[in-house]
Amino acid sequence: MSKAILGTKLGMSQVFAENGDLIPVTVVETTPNVVVAVKTVESDGYNAIQLGYGEVKEKHLTKPVKGQFEKAGVAPVKYLREVRMDEVPSYTVGQTLAADIFAEGEIVDVIGTSKGKGFAGTIKKYNFRRGPESHGSKNHRQPASLGARMSGGGGKVFKGKKLPGQMGGVRVTVQHLQVVRVDTARNLMLVKGGIPGPKGSLVMVQATVKPVK
Repeated sequence: MSKAILGTKLGMSQVFAENGDLIPVTVVETTPNVVVAVKTVESDGYNAIQLGYGEVKEKHLTKPVKGQFEKAGVAPVKYLREVRMDEVPSYTVGQTLAADIFAEGEIVDVIGTSKGKGFAGTIKKYNFRRGPESHGSKNHRQPASLGARMSGGGGKVFKGKKLPGQMGGVRVTVQHLQVVRVDTARNLMLVKGGIPGPKGSLVMVQATVKPVK
């Protein structure tokens, strides 16, 4: 990975291409990020930069986090995210990154936290089939048998078993999205298609890690 930036998902819109095609886009606000720390193989065992984004009141920070900003000599920010680099970073502590690090037409990956949908059963969560709905059946929306076939009552539920539980609210990466437009004056980036998370959520736009075939 060579570059990335943090932003806020504002919602979806649409723009017209030069040939008249209507393109659905997600609007991402990318207020300039600040480089809080630079890590190298010599000092930390790997190459990375730590990006800071978002306004925060100093009273909401703990002393260790506040000391981290004081050491770097930068103003406190709300979010801190580390971005791994393939080579030694060319960034410096205190440097600011804006949306113009990406160009129109560039292919990116977007990372966010999907919308939380609360507790859900296996039919809604994993697209299971329901059981028979005749009068004699007592298994309509149940997940069916759980335990392994072991003698002496020693059955167990194997790891990874699909069961009812919380749905959504997990880290999701959408790959190979195209940057349609970059508005540096308003700190906005328009990305083709949908990206994970509700409006107002934190997202990371990064250079794609897999080449486009």
